[in-house]
Amino acid sequence: MVKETRLYDVLGIQVSATEVQIKKAYRVGALKYHPDKNKSEEAVEKFKEMTHAYEILMDAEKRDIYDQFGEEGLSGAGGPGGPGGFGGFGGFGGGAEDIFSQFFGGGAGGSRPRGPQKGKDIVHELSVTLEELYKGKTSKLSLNKKVLCKGCDGKGGKDVKKCSSCNGQGIKIVTRQMGPMIQRFQQACEVCHGEGEIIEPKNKCKTCNGSKVINEKKILQVNVEPGMKNGTRIVFKKEADQAPDTITGDVIFIVAEKTHSTFKRDGDNLNYVAKIDLLTALAGGHFAVKHVSGEYLNVGIIPGEVIAPGMKKVIQGKGMPIQKYGGFGNLVIEFDVEFPKDKFADEETLQKLEQVLPPRPSLNIPKGSTTEECILEDYRPQQHGNKNRGSGNSYDEDDDEYDQRQGGEGVQCAAQ
Repeated sequence: MVKETRLYDVLGIQVSATEVQIKKAYRVGALKYHPDKNKSEEAVEKFKEMTHAYEILMDAEKRDIYDQFGEEGLSGAGGPGGPGGFGGFGGFGGGAEDIFSQFFGGGAGGSRPRGPQKGKDIVHELSVTLEELYKGKTSKLSLNKKVLCKGCDGKGGKDVKKCSSCNGQGIKIVTRQMGPMIQRFQQACEVCHGEGEIIEPKNKCKTCNGSKVINEKKILQVNVEPGMKNGTRIVFKKEADQAPDTITGDVIFIVAEKTHSTFKRDGDNLNYVAKIDLLTALAGGHFAVKHVSGEYLNVGIIPGEVIAPGMKKVIQGKGMPIQKYGGFGNLVIEFDVEFPKDKFADEETLQKLEQVLPPRPSLNIPKGSTTEECILEDYRPQQHGNKNRGSGNSYDEDDDEYDQRQGGEGVQCAAQ
């Protein structure tokens, strides 16, 4: 329901008209009533009205205000008009809020608040898995919110009167002199308790007890579409808490993607680390991938195609769904090749490997160089790690014990 339909009637459209329909209606009217086409006074006035209606209805914020409060609600919201029109207030003649603005800022030229204010949005994080972002998901979520009381239409009761003490502002500007200094601050009106209105107890609404709003439970159906990304906003327009003379805010769900155990998303692509054995990496074979779609991918490696550790391959079309445009991203596979354990083969088998694998490269040691044969040992961080012994930068209490075990002397420091 909208409060009035005059601007819609001017353009000859329904209140549910889309932006495309509004543009089309204005274009048709402009061709008929534009001063270049029709110079009659009636046509000129009609063209001005249509232009005014078009500017309001094509602005989402102004259209919201107009639908809820009519043209009266737009009187301070920044549009064209005569006295009392958009931005037509100034000086000190506007009551307590104007005076407060003059002293403390908050608006061009100390003007009044520009039309009805928008209420706060309600923001929730919606945690979803990668599988749910691949397939899509529909959730029904319960929302407890405040709505205008239907028993009193959000007025609070009968015979509601504007507070004469604060002129309906709900606040007063208090001036106090402290020695040579004058202090000005605002405080809630003590007569109406900051409400700006006064309702006799007997006239208060029995449903909301004069509070103008009641609690209501509403079920929202949240649709997570296939391919949505982390941080996507799902917006329910005007579903937040309602309040009198306030544009209702939105309920916003922000998609939060959970970390996956095996896949990592990169835009529309999926990254996967496949661990394969050395034989498959050298001689070909198959490995399986459990996809986020729920199916298993039987991936084959062609015999003779050597897979090196860290190599990347792509399976096209097995990434995430692509929103709006359709299709799918790609599955990027990075290989982790598992080598066999020590002593996996005897001497005879190793000699066979030498016959199959490419020959070893020759030693690259220049002739005449001094050489020393070395033996590789297992690395142990506590034994072989860099402890900066004797550098003066770091000292470990275990260093002396280690040196003694090795037959050496501990590091000694003496004052000079």
